[in-house]
Amino acid sequence: MLDFLSPENLQAFFSQYAYQPGFVYGFIVCFMLASSIGFPVPEELVLISAGLVGYMSHHPEKFPPPYPGAESVNVLTLCLVSFFAVMGSDSLVYFIGKFFGGRIIKTKFFQKSVAGEGFNKINVFFQKYGGLACGIFRFTPGLRFPGHLSCGLLGIPVWKFLLIDALVAAVSVPTQVWVVAKYGEVILNKLAEFKMYVLIVCAVLFVVWLGRKIYLKNVRKNA
Repeated sequence: MLDFLSPENLQAFFSQYAYQPGFVYGFIVCFMLASSIGFPVPEELVLISAGLVGYMSHHPEKFPPPYPGAESVNVLTLCLVSFFAVMGSDSLVYFIGKFFGGRIIKTKFFQKSVAGEGFNKINVFFQKYGGLACGIFRFTPGLRFPGHLSCGLLGIPVWKFLLIDALVAAVSVPTQVWVVAKYGEVILNKLAEFKMYVLIVCAVLFVVWLGRKIYLKNVRKNA
């Protein structure tokens, strides 16, 4: 794992896709949709990866194409694809909640992932901010999926959800991709510099996740 986080290995991994625009755009759409239906694919990780590929595609002097005239990933297109992929992902979750909410709340998945403390936080956001909570969920990764699901479940109008979510996504999503594409070299170097800290943080998060899973399982069993 430590070797993979070296600058050389990271650059080799991402540079192989810098001249495969169709694959990269499809990758973004597929992984965003996968995250919308519950797969553990962090949106931020997809956007950072897209930005790194964009950085390499615009620096052929450092990352030469496989053959002369090879088409590279376009950063502007990358930003647009990322934006619409995120909007599609959010909208899918919203409509699942809107049309299948009555069935979903009875499932084990809902009781495990949404109900309880997480759903209480979502209700607090709605009570405090009203429809603006649709945009707040975009900046709360832990509540993004259940939050958008609840927007549909609780009857937030379609136009209001799409408008607020689009405004927030238009600011946050392309910005993330563009910044990484602009300063990709700095990010790669920092990843390598702090690779040990990255591994420690990942290990701690895994332990916390595992402990919480065991704790909730015991609580449900006792209940």
